[in-house]
Amino acid sequence: MTDKPGAATVIDLHGVAFGWRGQAAVQAVSGSFARGSMTAVAGPNGAGKSTLVKGIMGLLRPLSGSLHIAAAERRRLAWLPQAAELDRTFPITVLDMVAMGGWRRVGPWRRFGADETARAWQALDAVGLAGEAGRLVGALSGGQMQRALFARLLLQDAQVLLLDEPFAAVDSHTADTLMQLLCAWHRQGRTVIAVLHDLALVRRHFGQTLLLAGRQVAWGPTAEVLTPAHLAVARGAQEEWT
Repeated sequence: MTDKPGAATVIDLHGVAFGWRGQAAVQAVSGSFARGSMTAVAGPNGAGKSTLVKGIMGLLRPLSGSLHIAAAERRRLAWLPQAAELDRTFPITVLDMVAMGGWRRVGPWRRFGADETARAWQALDAVGLAGEAGRLVGALSGGQMQRALFARLLLQDAQVLLLDEPFAAVDSHTADTLMQLLCAWHRQGRTVIAVLHDLALVRRHFGQTLLLAGRQVAWGPTAEVLTPAHLAVARGAQEEWT
């Protein structure tokens, strides 16, 4: 999968740092995500990958440097957080959770009509989860929950998708199904940014990679970033990461 050269920039980072309580978890990140690109954010645990994604989403303010998002995309970002960050005890059905992806179209005070309900059913069908629509989200397996979250992304119909460990704790069949969805969204011209650990998967599907180890190690075409030299720098932060 290759990205189109010369595409317009969607997100620009200039020496940006993000963190918590004034302490940077990731710093010195500079570069651009092009419209329609497919970028993996890779690195060992504690490298600042999730922190960077939260910063791009506006959940964290830069500690230094700057972040710029193109005006046309500022309200068209969608985020899939790590499953561990979600409260699955809230008594909501799978269908209702997926339908919440249409909130921007419906607005805060209008009821979800037949069109939005149909969209939700179509999204569930696309991820192979239509048979679980009436179940509570707390009853889903990890793989089923990821499918449901992807279905909600479908309803958001965003042009920029940020995904934090989208294939964590799912079986290989589910991972393949969800990866096919990401590739389909990319072919539609959407910008995909995904935090991933599986470097073989990154090499197969992602044209661009941002490698982090508390700071930027390398950013560019995947074949030029995931080199032995760059990976050795990243491994310095955690020897077990490969």
